[in-house]
Amino acid sequence: MSKALVVGSGPAGLMAAEALSAAGLAVTIAEAMPSPGRKFLMAGKSGLNLTMDEPLERFVTAYAEAADALAPMLQAFGPAEVQSWARELGQEVFTGSSGRVFPRAMKASPLLRAWLARLAGRGVRLETRWRWRGMDGPSQLFDTPTGPHRLQPRVTVLAFGGASWARLGSDGAWAEALRTEGLPLSPFRGANMGFCVAWSAHMARHFGRPVKGAALIAGDRRVRGEFVVSARGVEGGGIYAVSRDLREGATLAIDLCPDLDEEALRARLDRGRSGESMANRLRRVLGPDPVRRALVFEALPHPPREPAALARLLKALPIAVAGPRPMDEAISVAGGLRWEALDQGLMLRDRPGVFAAGEMLDWEAPTGGYLITACLATGLWAGRAAAAHAAAASFSLPPGLPDA
Repeated sequence: MSKALVVGSGPAGLMAAEALSAAGLAVTIAEAMPSPGRKFLMAGKSGLNLTMDEPLERFVTAYAEAADALAPMLQAFGPAEVQSWARELGQEVFTGSSGRVFPRAMKASPLLRAWLARLAGRGVRLETRWRWRGMDGPSQLFDTPTGPHRLQPRVTVLAFGGASWARLGSDGAWAEALRTEGLPLSPFRGANMGFCVAWSAHMARHFGRPVKGAALIAGDRRVRGEFVVSARGVEGGGIYAVSRDLREGATLAIDLCPDLDEEALRARLDRGRSGESMANRLRRVLGPDPVRRALVFEALPHPPREPAALARLLKALPIAVAGPRPMDEAISVAGGLRWEALDQGLMLRDRPGVFAAGEMLDWEAPTGGYLITACLATGLWAGRAAAAHAAAASFSLPPGLPDA
């Protein structure tokens, strides 16, 4: 039986192992951490958003400049296939009001347990605390609990993950080893991350509070979403949706009244009583939530009383972000192994038999299920291509070649 190696046990790595084992290969998964799928489990703590229930043509556009490269993989395993796959593992799913798809269990652990059990039933072997150290000719090198180890499989799928949440295993340390091999990489940058704000002291009592019912404006992008005011700045889904624009230099403004145009808001402000305090005037149009009023006074300690000027401020309240939070705090990263290093099957052009998948590839996407879906899709694609490569090469391997 041909032997295959998968390095990494996140969604991309496990899906590659799924494809390889389904093709009849003996698969070993090498994982650097003490247990598999740690970042996947962390994602599940907030509900495990698996995918987005929307037409594929629209879904693919979320990947921006990587859309063309990812399109065939997402056509093969997109939102509909992700939902079917979860159901096959015994995890029923549902679609929320925003179109996001979640398992009914609202966590990752039942899905991961079922997935690992299915792979084990196919004979897939999982080795933990195996840290990849690079390649030496046709060999993959590891530090293991029993010392250095060298594997020489028929095919290898690298699924290292990105460069955020190092404590969960995605530390980006693999990038230097690939760079020394002459492979092209784009620098890592945080994606879907919070941004620093130097709040004044009066904001401290609002830390941890969500701001709901707002629209975030960053450059030409406008997104309805919720965000959180924290001691460190601003974070949460709404901020993540505009994080790329902010990372690339756009300013941030908040529309606190997105359901009213500026003229309607001005008219509502104009109906106030003579002598009404600014706090009461803002409460009348912003509602009782104090954090929304606090943001207004933070942006301008003495807001204009003239209705038209105040309406303009509430429709585009400036938030002075001072750069992104550290990359290790980001949900995901941009950058990684560039597409020109890979053929259409995600095999390294300069390393026949070695494939790559998942977040280590040079793409980024917003939250909303796009991240996990693309990891699953690229893992499946690379695994199937690796299985086909192993089958084509199995008759021509020189006798005596060491195997994994």
